[in-house]
Amino acid sequence: MVKPLIMKETIRKFIAETSFCNPSDIKDETLIFDEGIFDSMGLLGLINFLESEFNIVTEDTELQEENFGSVERITAFIRKKSEEVAAD
Repeated sequence: MVKPLIMKETIRKFIAETSFCNPSDIKDETLIFDEGIFDSMGLLGLINFLESEFNIVTEDTELQEENFGSVERITAFIRKKSEEVAAD
């Protein structure tokens, strides 16, 4: 599994590149939807990126702000999904 720090930086870089934000403006707890960094279209791109980058599958029921609202939440979600795959 990818180390959390590397995972966070990979996610932060993707968010910054696709939203044209400075990566240093995106902290672990920055609420990317509340701050207007991402909208619903940004979420779709993020999901596609996460699925290909981290080899996870996201269910429709998991498309909630508690899973994707910040870099910290996204990292926790990926770790949880990776653990589920490893347990199977």
